[in-house]
Amino acid sequence: MKKRKRVTKSRKDARSRARSAAAKASIARSRPKSGKHGGLSLRASMTEALKFYRPIKNPVTLRLDADVIAWFKKDGRRYQTRINAALRRVMEREMRSAK
Repeated sequence: MKKRKRVTKSRKDARSRARSAAAKASIARSRPKSGKHGGLSLRASMTEALKFYRPIKNPVTLRLDADVIAWFKKDGRRYQTRINAALRRVMEREMRSAK
């Protein structure tokens, strides 16, 4: 008798599909109802679109001082996200001052 291959779906795939469906539903709700911007100003429609913007993340190895890491970690999980946000604020301030 032939051995059948077992077909399984990983939890990661299921979560990915669920997130994708939720994102599509959210985008569908945010689509303009009528006219070019659906009665919203251009700024409001851009602000709405930026809610869904997610920049590409690149993994890097970064050596930081222990006290800097401890300071970010004291507020709990997601310290890397807070470090990224702090660096982004500095970057945006530099870009504004360069104009």
